[in-house]
Amino acid sequence: MRRSGTFLKQTILAVACVVMLAPPLPAAAETVEVAPGVQVTKRTYTAPVNEQPFFGFAARSAEQKAEDEKFVSAIIGATGSREKAFEETTKRAWIAIQGGKVREAALRFNQAFLVSPEQSSVYHGFAVIAQARFNDLDAADELFRIALKQPNPVKALKADYGRLLLIAKRPRDAQAVLDQAVKEAPDFGDAWTNLAWARFQNGDAASACAAAEEAAKKRPSNNSSSDLTAVRSVAQCK
Repeated sequence: MRRSGTFLKQTILAVACVVMLAPPLPAAAETVEVAPGVQVTKRTYTAPVNEQPFFGFAARSAEQKAEDEKFVSAIIGATGSREKAFEETTKRAWIAIQGGKVREAALRFNQAFLVSPEQSSVYHGFAVIAQARFNDLDAADELFRIALKQPNPVKALKADYGRLLLIAKRPRDAQAVLDQAVKEAPDFGDAWTNLAWARFQNGDAASACAAAEEAAKKRPSNNSSSDLTAVRSVAQCK
């Protein structure tokens, strides 16, 4: 009995030491409701707040809120409707993205967020900003997944999400998304290019070449054309 008691004490002491040495569990991530029913993990970056997604989640002062309302009213008045205001704002944002002007794009997507915070393109755009500007793949992944659930997604959404998954070294997940992308938008060359990469990374060079051939027929964008050339080279497509 005495030996058993000594063993028990040693065991308790050993467990206590393990508990004391174990690192503390991370605190639960804070989420913020950015639109009705839409929760986003709060993340901030080293950049001006108007160049961060959702204005860096910074509290808006009364003066800033008044300026936001003034901007929304002005652009709706200039375009004729909230829908057209959102379309014009996001159009400028995507043009900035295509031109490599990521900071300007962030400003535009924040403006779009003020106009219609529930729209898919807000989260799509912020996902691109999170990845391209801040190299935050987790944030981008979360925002892409939200964008898939929100109204009026653009045809590039799943192609862009699939590309992010490739960057994150998740080719199997990427292929599943990109298979859907080419089904829903078979005329979108960039989706086929990204699918070619996913198939190649998953060990199917022949299918990669088939996707690359489809991409070439659809005339991929300037940003995607070099990717198409590269995948055709590594997959040794004829």
